[in-house]
Amino acid sequence: MRVLRPVLSGVTYRRWAYLILGGAISVPYLLFAAVAVPALTPFVTSGGWASALGAGATVVVLGATSLLPAVRVLEVAAVRELLGEVAAGAAVSWWVRVRCSVVFVVHVGVGAVVSAVTLAVPVGFGFAVGAVFSGELVDNGTHSVTVPKGWASAWLPAVFVVAFVLLSYVVWGVGGLLRRLAAALLGMSAAERIAQLERRAEQLAERTRLARELHDSVGHALSVVTVQAGAARRTLRSDPGFTEQALTAIEESARTALGDLDHVLGLLRDGASARNPQPGLAELGALVEATRLAGAAVSADVRGEVGAVPAVVSREVYRIVQECLTNAVRYAGKVPVTVAVSIGPGELCAKVVNPLGPARASRPRGGRGLRGMAERAELLGGKLSAGPAGDRWEVVVTVPWGQRWT
Repeated sequence: MRVLRPVLSGVTYRRWAYLILGGAISVPYLLFAAVAVPALTPFVTSGGWASALGAGATVVVLGATSLLPAVRVLEVAAVRELLGEVAAGAAVSWWVRVRCSVVFVVHVGVGAVVSAVTLAVPVGFGFAVGAVFSGELVDNGTHSVTVPKGWASAWLPAVFVVAFVLLSYVVWGVGGLLRRLAAALLGMSAAERIAQLERRAEQLAERTRLARELHDSVGHALSVVTVQAGAARRTLRSDPGFTEQALTAIEESARTALGDLDHVLGLLRDGASARNPQPGLAELGALVEATRLAGAAVSADVRGEVGAVPAVVSREVYRIVQECLTNAVRYAGKVPVTVAVSIGPGELCAKVVNPLGPARASRPRGGRGLRGMAERAELLGGKLSAGPAGDRWEVVVTVPWGQRWT
């Protein structure tokens, strides 16, 4: 079956279509040559010189038109669809355009030859079949070729069938060579590949950051909703006022989480979001108030100029504090939580402390939340420590800022 692969494979016929496309494109240039050669005849000494000069002029015109941007788009599309995936570099220099021009000229030239043979073989087969019955293979009025009638010339159609099969092998091989040529000349340079990999790495890093954003925001909201829903259920009949307050907290937390979710999905879908920037330390008061509605007694002490902190540092530290409050509500229950943020000349320090509470045994040890907080701190060039300190759970994050972020 490996021997018959060029005949049976669809790759061969896609390459054949690519070559026939080159033959179709060659028609205007052949017409130009047909006009140019007679026009040059009066100015040269012989028909041979006229043909040579006409062919040269045709090649010059072919090369000149191959530099057009539209021609490059056509050639790259044809290579990708019919020869296989070839990652083409951007046409930012004349050298890239010249390389594409070489591919186009070879495509048209080889395609013209293969197309002519492709048309000639079926036509010859038709003449051969007729010759078996008429005895005349060719008869154009001036020249004629006769063959014996009947079985004596029955081998002629078989010759053209074999020629067609051999042509498929030729197309398979020539198409493979053209694919290698296209990959070498149209392929991206090493610098372009490095730039593409860097863009891909940036996209993956951004997606990871967005996943952390979504985990922190939605996780905090769901923790508040869970606690408040349980409290509302228990006080539904005995304390309607508290129940209303709990339901209000659920509504606000769910609305905030929905906004964050919409923001992140917008970034993933469109690469941009029309919504307001993500919250930072300036919104720490609203976060503390939302956590208080969940039943936790949260106190916050922010020292220093919050507006002077770079946006990226402010946003990431806010998310770390949010995750700390989420863990406190989820694992320790309704316990007092202390948040202290100190903004110095070149360093920001945030500390979140709460009692371990009755759920000490279920306190997370290296879960996604803690890993996410540590990753945020490391990306900012800072460090984070989290763990029990006596009967308290303590999280401390320090982040340098100042000249690093200007």
